[in-house]
Amino acid sequence: MKFELELNNKNATKEDILNDVSEIVEQHNIKKLTQANYKQYGKYSLWMIYNRFGSWFNMLEEANLDKTRNLNISEKSLLDNIMEVWIKLQKQPKYSDMKESFSKYKISTYERRFGSWTNALHEFIEYANGKELNIPKSVKAIDNKHKTSRNINQRLRFIVMRRDNFKCTICGKSPANEPSIELHVDHIVPWVKGGESELANLQTLCSKCNFGKSDLDMNVMKD
Repeated sequence: MKFELELNNKNATKEDILNDVSEIVEQHNIKKLTQANYKQYGKYSLWMIYNRFGSWFNMLEEANLDKTRNLNISEKSLLDNIMEVWIKLQKQPKYSDMKESFSKYKISTYERRFGSWTNALHEFIEYANGKELNIPKSVKAIDNKHKTSRNINQRLRFIVMRRDNFKCTICGKSPANEPSIELHVDHIVPWVKGGESELANLQTLCSKCNFGKSDLDMNVMKD
């Protein structure tokens, strides 16, 4: 039986899934099909639906069925939330870590949107590690000498903090040991002095060290 199910999932087409969904809705008189309904009556895995359609809601749309929840939460908001939880924990969040004390959104929200928590993590890793890591050019760059914006986007901030082990590179303090510590991402060569918002020119500092440094050039300070 398990082998048959795996074979069904492997060979299933979009048409197969849509036919299965149609049969379930008719046989069980379901007005709004939920993932729980499908897990109970369906032939295929939710992962296969996500794989074939991209999301549960894309499948519902192609099946001409009503969506079963509000889609006001953007995918970017969900991925940014994973980043925030990762920073708080200073490690890759597990399924059990997505609690209200850490996360804005419930784990079920990720499962509905991405098909599974594993799929959500895969999407996040692409998002955080280069898929959209394009720093926009500054429209108001000083003397047109800058090729990047002064503002550091959230994905790049996360990558810098992860590289620096979520610790201040000057004093070594970390929120892991002192929850009151607030980490910032700082330009090593200040932006006003020609430094760019690029990985090699960024470092993690606690708020105290960052405010104390101000616009000093860290390379000059080290010399």
